[in-house]
Amino acid sequence: MIFTLDDLTRILEEGSGAPEEVDLASGILDLTFEDLGYDSLAMLETASRVEREFGVTLEDSTVIDATTPRTFLAAVNALIPLPAQ
Repeated sequence: MIFTLDDLTRILEEGSGAPEEVDLASGILDLTFEDLGYDSLAMLETASRVEREFGVTLEDSTVIDATTPRTFLAAVNALIPLPAQ
């Protein structure tokens, strides 16, 4: 299992909605969540949903340090165990 940008945008939209001025479907990997219109409360809600859906535990510091979708995806994927070979 891998946590994708599609998963992240779906969870963001389900939990906090989609900001009107931002198109989550294009070129957002390196924009900050703040620039995308998501505050720390929205990111904590997102992290909670990701934890439940993907079976990982995200430290608050990980969520705070992951300021862009790219860094958030990397942090989550680093916690998902690789499938057995």
